[in-house]
Amino acid sequence: MVHYIALYRIRKGTSEEVLEEMIRASRSCFRRINEAHNYRSGRAIDPANSHGFFLSADFESLDKYEMFREDPHYRRFLAEHLEAHCSGSKEYLYETDPGKDPKYS
Repeated sequence: MVHYIALYRIRKGTSEEVLEEMIRASRSCFRRINEAHNYRSGRAIDPANSHGFFLSADFESLDKYEMFREDPHYRRFLAEHLEAHCSGSKEYLYETDPGKDPKYS
């Protein structure tokens, strides 16, 4: 199982309403993508946190993760919300199955 975590820097001047809409839109988007499981999204509690928004999800394999990246629903969410309201991001992938070599994920 592969766990994906993405942290996003929110552009200055982005309102709380826009962040709320990003959370709703991300959950609606991930719900439509069969490869994504246990998806989460939210905003930072600490205003000093440089990454004000996050996404996370589980995928059965790296191949399923790659399918997610090319999914039209995700691409639309990326264009309409992330690229429009975020100034940068960091993405991480983790293998969550004990004893499994990450190169075979």
